[in-house]
Amino acid sequence: MMTAENVQKELNAHASAERKKALEWFFKTGKGQYGHGDIFIGVSSPDMRSVSRKFRDLPFAELQKLIASPIHEERSCALAILVLRFEKGGERKAILDFYLRNRQYVNNWDLVDCSAHKILGRAIYDGLQDVAILYRLAVSDILWERRIAIISSMFFIQKGQLDHTFRLAELLLADRQDLMHKAVGWMLREAWKKDPAAVEAFLIKHYPQVPRTALRYAIEKMEEGKRLNFLKGRF
Repeated sequence: MMTAENVQKELNAHASAERKKALEWFFKTGKGQYGHGDIFIGVSSPDMRSVSRKFRDLPFAELQKLIASPIHEERSCALAILVLRFEKGGERKAILDFYLRNRQYVNNWDLVDCSAHKILGRAIYDGLQDVAILYRLAVSDILWERRIAIISSMFFIQKGQLDHTFRLAELLLADRQDLMHKAVGWMLREAWKKDPAAVEAFLIKHYPQVPRTALRYAIEKMEEGKRLNFLKGRF
């Protein structure tokens, strides 16, 4: 039987001390930073994906050991396996329940961004979960739950449905965390690719409240003249 220990050994075989140091810097693990206390062993993303594919049939009891691990790459691998299984179908409700039950371990931006829309967003779109959960998460005191909320809306964006993104973004405009400003701006940029006029109308309506970081992310793909006008508040 596949075990969490098998996965851990495989990940450690791909670990790099040099990459570990770079990842600790990139994911802000220093005291007072958002990733403080997160432990990395130095596994690259391609190696992570390779390991997740190899162990995609890992039992839930073993996945539980990985997702609750203090080691970032083990949590990341568990989430990658969940995404693979969710996309395959057949046990989606069990995967969704597992994801929500363990969301306290989805606690860095990359962990949210690789999983939220692919599991929770898709589950809501497919009717497995009520959309109200996104609005509860959006007002959570926990940064990562708020990020899960807005990133989950990306699945709806991909389907051309932008209403939830706008409603969640409006709730999150006053968020104090730069990571949330980036997430909101990113989702607005993705929505802009589907309906530029709707996103531009949203930005104009809420312009005084839109954080500058969110604005810069949202308008990044605009034609240069229009982008500069939005930065200056000229509509």
